[in-house]
Amino acid sequence: MSQPPHTDPSASGSARPVNARGAVDLSSLAGTPAASSQSQPSSQGQGGEGRDTWCVSAQPQQLQQLVQLSAQAPVLVLLHGADETSARFRSTLEDAVDAQGGRILLAAIDVAASPELAQQAGQLPVVTAFLAGQPIGEFDASAPVEQLPQVVTQILQLATQNGVTATLPPQGKRGGGEGPEQEPEMPPLHRKAHEALEAGDYEGAVAAYEQAIKEKPDDEEAKLGLAQVRLMQRTQDVDLAAVRQRAAENPDDVQAQMAVADVDVLGGHVEDAFTRLVRFIQAHPGPDRETARKHLVELYSIVGDSDPRVAASRKKLASALF
Repeated sequence: MSQPPHTDPSASGSARPVNARGAVDLSSLAGTPAASSQSQPSSQGQGGEGRDTWCVSAQPQQLQQLVQLSAQAPVLVLLHGADETSARFRSTLEDAVDAQGGRILLAAIDVAASPELAQQAGQLPVVTAFLAGQPIGEFDASAPVEQLPQVVTQILQLATQNGVTATLPPQGKRGGGEGPEQEPEMPPLHRKAHEALEAGDYEGAVAAYEQAIKEKPDDEEAKLGLAQVRLMQRTQDVDLAAVRQRAAENPDDVQAQMAVADVDVLGGHVEDAFTRLVRFIQAHPGPDRETARKHLVELYSIVGDSDPRVAASRKKLASALF
């Protein structure tokens, strides 16, 4: 992923990339009115009809302020034009961000008044995610619009892991009146899982998701959430250097290879993780092969079947098995 334009020098450095391809179709409401425009992010809600919003219009010179704000909660900076894809990106992200009630902020910057910024941005729209003062990921028009809400979820999970869990006050109001209905409330067990994650209670999140699946076996969002929490559990407090060294020294140890695949997926090195496990499966017939296969399939579910890297790896897995 490329570096975002006009970043604050103090925000540079090593950052954990975010997987920008989600796994579940959480399509937002179509045609939702855009958030009210403001000259800058504000801590005071604006008057007027409608519901609270955490989506603002910003100016290029305010990027440093937005980066600093990401120390409290994740910030998505959307550089957009007047094209249809930009409008869809903004509308979908507004719905996804506002559904989180202040746990994440969206700042939309129209590059029409800044040709230099438009040139640096390249393909529009482009979104850069900031967390704790650092750019942690970037995705553009090549990302499926319907999966953007899942990206928001993944960024929030990463924020929780890093202790960035503040709730921001509303930044304004979204238009009311005869517009589309509000997005449905999050299912109670899903909300319980999210609250457990915010508190660092992985066991509680697992229990909530498992109960949701028990009550509704076809709850794909709960299944994805469960797989993601289990990944977070497995990688909690791991020593990356030690994990990689163990795998290098023990190429026939399935647990060692799966551990590296986990940290690679969490760090955004999806293809490396898939390749590692496919090669292990190809070279190791017997019980370890099935263990590695099941683990790989779980990682597929986290990344998402619509991701081209998953489709490519599935073909390689089929060749390795047969």
